[in-house]
Amino acid sequence: MNSISPNLNIMIKACEKASKSLIRDFGEIENLQVSMKGPSDFVTNADKKVERILIDELLKGKKNYCIISEESGYTKNIDEDNIWIIDPIDGTSNLFHGIPHFSICVALKSRGVITAGLVFDPIKDEMFFAEKNNGSYLNNKRVRVSKKKNLNECLFASNGKKYRNVELAKRNSGSAALDLAYVASGRFDGFFQENLNLWDIASGVLLIQEAGGIINKADIKKINDIEVITSNPNINEKMVEILNKF
Repeated sequence: MNSISPNLNIMIKACEKASKSLIRDFGEIENLQVSMKGPSDFVTNADKKVERILIDELLKGKKNYCIISEESGYTKNIDEDNIWIIDPIDGTSNLFHGIPHFSICVALKSRGVITAGLVFDPIKDEMFFAEKNNGSYLNNKRVRVSKKKNLNECLFASNGKKYRNVELAKRNSGSAALDLAYVASGRFDGFFQENLNLWDIASGVLLIQEAGGIINKADIKKINDIEVITSNPNINEKMVEILNKF
């Protein structure tokens, strides 16, 4: 693989450090499932803890960058051209139920463009990352979108009311960020969903672009209420034709 930038290196180190806390907390969830109190407060605290570690580490590396985070919102700083976009835990519902499918997400938006993105699944130890014009990787191995051409053989990730009745084989995994990373690595063939937030999709959109996929919709100028439609190039036209009916 090509060498990574100092910024992506900061992102990787921050995610690795934050993941240690999250892995420990996930180990406690099973015990909490059987208690009267339940894991709700515990998951909220885990979220905040991961966010705090990420922000500390990212600002240690680049102290003047701004931050957009799911938990804390927008934090203005001296360098307004560069913004860290953070989702401490994408897939909190899965974590809440003890399901090992969630991720830590960090992206860098520079002058309005996503230039680096990372989706880290700490339980499976899978780190998906990409930089603009430098390809997409899973644990240092180059990945690309699938090459399937027949819609009947494809698997899509989706959630939400708008596309509930779409006649395509689809799954809701509970983590939009991992869904997008799976499209980039060829595990899923496409993704369509509405009502997403910037921190859910910033890294994944770049991953797919750099893995050769097509992004039909994903307005990264917005913070909330973002619709994303994406797939491999071979099925894109047919997929969009079906989705346009809704």
